[in-house]
Amino acid sequence: MCSRATDRVVRPFEWGLEWTRDWPSTGVRERNGHSDEAWLRLLSQKAIEHSDEFFGYRTPSDFTLTGHELRFTSAVKTPYPENNTVRAHWFPAKPTVFEPKPGKKAVIVLPHWNAHAAQHVALCRAISLLGISSLRLSLPYHDLRMPPETKRADYAVSSNVARTIDATRQAVIDVRSCLDWFQQQGYEKLGIVGTSLGSAYAFLTSAHDDRLTVNVFNHCSTQFADVVWTGLSSQHIRQSLEPVIDLERARAVWSVITPASYIHQFAKQRKKSLLIYGKYDTTFLPEFSKEVVLGFEELGLDHKVAALPCGHYTMGESPFKFLDGYHICAFLKQNL
Repeated sequence: MCSRATDRVVRPFEWGLEWTRDWPSTGVRERNGHSDEAWLRLLSQKAIEHSDEFFGYRTPSDFTLTGHELRFTSAVKTPYPENNTVRAHWFPAKPTVFEPKPGKKAVIVLPHWNAHAAQHVALCRAISLLGISSLRLSLPYHDLRMPPETKRADYAVSSNVARTIDATRQAVIDVRSCLDWFQQQGYEKLGIVGTSLGSAYAFLTSAHDDRLTVNVFNHCSTQFADVVWTGLSSQHIRQSLEPVIDLERARAVWSVITPASYIHQFAKQRKKSLLIYGKYDTTFLPEFSKEVVLGFEELGLDHKVAALPCGHYTMGESPFKFLDGYHICAFLKQNL
């Protein structure tokens, strides 16, 4: 199914240091002759050491809910006006026979890479029938936030190394801002569901925000660079990276957005997690997902594992999407 897409573009390699100017780790030190790569590695390492600052932000002051659409200005400014306005679809919990008075529980749903605006809506509707409100976030550079010159969410993950980091930082901060909005509406129990790229964003957010007590990581992996390097759906990015940088060096510069960098920080908090992966996934290789499971086991984290007999994209097709949805909804209902 991965080969269905015919619009992947091999873009030029760029370090993209102009994207680092507003990072907290940039303004407190001098470059002092570092090469582009060495400077970016240093910034990434310092950002990990002070990740609460790197993923820190000011709560937006312009939350606006019109109908079922939430909008606000992202705390991370980019050159693209469309991307600077965060947009999310709100699905308030619906009273049912089983839940006549829904409680103050809410989940934020983070779609997969290149998801269009209608995707994950069915999941949100199902969650709302459980007595749990949900908010489907448009990720940076995706669907309603996509710059007009792009046809895919190429600016979210690309061969522009620093822009990829900046997009990830923006995603985490946008999610945390949504949690602020939840609390302003009186919601007390908060969870997150992330799929594929959204799963990586979800883990990074949860590691830095103790308000998220229930997590669903729908596809999971340890190293950000390894997924880009080995995944079938990102080979066009590897084609641009490989003449300039190898996997080990890519791991170093992207360490700041790698879930494995924050597993111990995640472990300090009381959370329940569901780890879902496909046994035949060619985008998030099963060996990486098993490393995540092993890490959770070694740290004694409260978690459940669901290994489905499918691949990455087939998890979104019948009958596997129903099995996936069942695991997600059952876990949320039981734990939130």
